[in-house]
Order: sequence, then structure tokens, then C-alpha cells
Amino acid sequence: MADKTYRVIQWATGTVGSAALRYFIENPVIELAGVYVTNPEKVGKDAGDLVGLPRTGITATDDIEAIVALEADCVLFAPLNLAATTLDNICRLLASGKNVISPAGPFLPNKWFPDEAARIEAACRAGNSSYHGCGIHPGFAGDVLPLTLTRLMSRIDCIEVTEVIDKVRNPMIYTEIMGFGADPEELLANPRRSPETYKYFYSSMATIAEGLGKEIEKVTVKFEVARALKDTRHLYGEVKAGTVGGQHYEWTAWVEGAPLIVYHFYWQLGEDLDPLWEEGEAKYRVRIHGDPPLECHLMGGKDADGRHPFLGLPWTGLVGCTVVPDVCDALPGVVTHFDLGIVQPKGLVRR
Repeated sequence: MADKTYRVIQWATGTVGSAALRYFIENPVIELAGVYVTNPEKVGKDAGDLVGLPRTGITATDDIEAIVALEADCVLFAPLNLAATTLDNICRLLASGKNVISPAGPFLPNKWFPDEAARIEAACRAGNSSYHGCGIHPGFAGDVLPLTLTRLMSRIDCIEVTEVIDKVRNPMIYTEIMGFGADPEELLANPRRSPETYKYFYSSMATIAEGLGKEIEKVTVKFEVARALKDTRHLYGEVKAGTVGGQHYEWTAWVEGAPLIVYHFYWQLGEDLDPLWEEGEAKYRVRIHGDPPLECHLMGGKDADGRHPFLGLPWTGLVGCTVVPDVCDALPGVVTHFDLGIVQPKGLVRR
């Protein structure tokens, strides 16, 4: 098994996909089989050139038929735009005999998406292949990490998972789309992130509950905004004083009549906000209330300026990359965290 290699296709090369592509090129247990791109300017370029590495001899293509026809063990499926064709493409790849790991979802098992689950299971049967949806959140920070930490507890009252992002220091293209700079009352009445969004994270919540021998009864949602206290520029524009400068989404999973799992998302433009909910740098934080109380912070190592970068996007790719051998060697069908057990990444220790 130590000498076994896996032929992998990288689907798309945005921020998540580029982190994955770099991993696949440099990892000795991976043989890069192909690269699919959507940007016409990337077509025909060597995979190494796309991520600043030596040439590989593998050129990028936008021909889906050519990708489906390739011989490969696995596809890391990370499209930038989650179009309606996403599930169609996943099922085509699975039916062609390729295992699929998707940071784009769907995240299964999930009671809210029975039709998607049925289609994926059918495609797995057709191709004798496996499917695993994963990411940093939904995914690792919201399920594997807190569930692992519960082994250090004697009693659990409530588990809180918090994502904190400063979108000035960590700019993202959808900052304006998400309603930053909008009128606070208008955004509260019409949130850009649907109250139903928790359903896409439900698989992670249910994983924690199942791991603790419980079942979620309901999920409640809360949304609040913070006003910018001054005009604040970010990479993609400017937010005026008095408009939305921060957003807090809270989803609570109830078990036996009480909150058991709470997800917080604090997205802030700097710290000149009213209210300022969170101070400090970007992170994922797990707090477990109980005996003994526990708190764990997950954040990137310090940059040259002494600050911690937000690595959520590259982590989303890497958490899929490191599970490639386990998913490829798993039984056909949807592969869950419980199926995988303790993941044992290969090829990480190299000189």
C-alpha cells in the first residue's frame, strides 16, 4: 500500500481548486491525470504553469467529454460557480467509474436533499464508485473537529462552532453580493443568505448529533447586522458609515428540548462596527460547554506581518485532497466521516 498511487483529475482551478492542484502535483502518491478549467485563458496551459510550479505535461482543458473519457481513480470537484449542472456533472463522473470528492457539495447524508442523494447513489452503483462531500465548513471545522474534541469531555451541555472572518483583511468577491454596504433594515428584512441555508450545513450538525448518540429535533435561525461607524474601503469597493458593516448568522440545532449544537458566522469589515461582536483575527473556534469546559481555536500560522491569515478556502481543497486514498479504497456509495474513520493522509512527509 505504501507504493500505491492514485490518478486524480482536478476539476476547476479557482482558489480552492488551485490549492488542490498544487497538492496533487507535489504529492508523490498522486499522479495528475487531467485538469478541467472554465476560464478560456487557461485552456491549453500546463497544469504547473497554472499554480507556479514546474511543468507537468498535463494541459488544462474545457472539454468535459475529454475529462469524462480519461482513465482516473478520482476527481476533486471544485467548481467556482455552483450552476444547475453541478449535480449532472458529478453523476456523469461517478457513472464513468471515477470516485468523486466534492467541496462543492452536496454534503451527504442529509435529510433535506433526498433527490440529490438518490441520484448520486444511483450513479455510484452504475460506476462502482464512491462519493464524498467535504470542506472546512460545512465539513471539518463543523463536524470532525468538534466531534474529535468531545473525547476530552465528561459531560456535554452545548457545542458552539464559530467562524470569524474580517473581510477587509480577507477580501472575498461576494462581499457586496452578501449585502455589505446595504441599508441595515432592508437587509434584516431580506437577508442575502437565505434562512434555509442551514440545510446545506445540516449534514455536519447531524454528524455531531449522531456521534453523540442523539437526533436533531429542529433547527432555529437568527440573523443580525452591525453598522459601520466610518467609511470603510475593501478590495472590491467601499462601505459607507451607517450601512451594513457586519453580519452574524446563528443556527441552533435542538436536542431533547435544548440547544445542543450552535453554528455562529461573524463576517465583519474591520472593527469599527456597532456592535462589534468579535475581536481578533480570522479563525474557527469550537467551544464545548460542560465538564470540563473546552475551547479550541483553528487558524492559520502567522504571516510575515505577525498576523494570522484566513485559510478557509485552501483548507476546503486540502481536506478533500488528503482523503483521496481513503475514498478511492472505500466501498461504493456515499462515504461519510464514520465510514472513513481516522483518515491517514499519504505523501505529506517529504523532503
